[in-house]
Amino acid sequence: MKSVRLLLRLALVMALATAVAPAQKPTAAGHWEGNVQAPDGPVPMTIDLDRNEKGEWVGDLDAPSRNVMNLPLAKIVIEGAAISFELSGFPAKVAASLSEDGQSISGTLTFREDAVPLQLKRTGPPKVTLPPKSSPLSKELEGRWEGTLEAGGQSFRLVLKLSKAADGTATGAMDSVDQGASNLALAGIVIDGPALRFQLPMVGGSYSGKLNTGATELAGEWTQGGRTLPLTFKRAAPAAEEKK
Repeated sequence: MKSVRLLLRLALVMALATAVAPAQKPTAAGHWEGNVQAPDGPVPMTIDLDRNEKGEWVGDLDAPSRNVMNLPLAKIVIEGAAISFELSGFPAKVAASLSEDGQSISGTLTFREDAVPLQLKRTGPPKVTLPPKSSPLSKELEGRWEGTLEAGGQSFRLVLKLSKAADGTATGAMDSVDQGASNLALAGIVIDGPALRFQLPMVGGSYSGKLNTGATELAGEWTQGGRTLPLTFKRAAPAAEEKK
């Protein structure tokens, strides 16, 4: 009988402990879907936010209708319900708030000087996809490269710029001369001997090529929107580098 009373008492204590346990605070970690109200209409997008093994916030953004895939987020700051971050390679930033129930995010996306509304709903757990860490940059690949992409009966002149970050790893950008786009940030620059791979999240593209023995030409393929096209870069002449 004593054992029965003891078990009942323990069960009551556990029930009371559960009842008075503080509710878990809503977290911004998750998979978020919604729209940003651009001047030409709503743009569907998804944002993933999570903490890495160091406890730091990481995240990425997809906007398939604008060919933006796995664009890393930068300078993520989350304090209470306040959320802010920047879009890597874009002159854009987000300032938003997490709802009390933790199921929605609302705020604004500012692109240059224009601010537009942003509304997102939680649809599942986070699934952040970040590019691989960039490799150290070799002297043979450092510098400016020029190439022309033939697509859909059109020619697009491209300029590839590779340089060393402060820690010696590769960093870079690409210009699309005929489209008036400059300094589109590269991500996941991986170098394995003469082989080079990188991503261009701002347009959902990637490149894989190989340096020739004279270190004057990169022959490879450009992949974007499910299509793969040949693309060769040649090292820019010193005079052209100085002029530009």
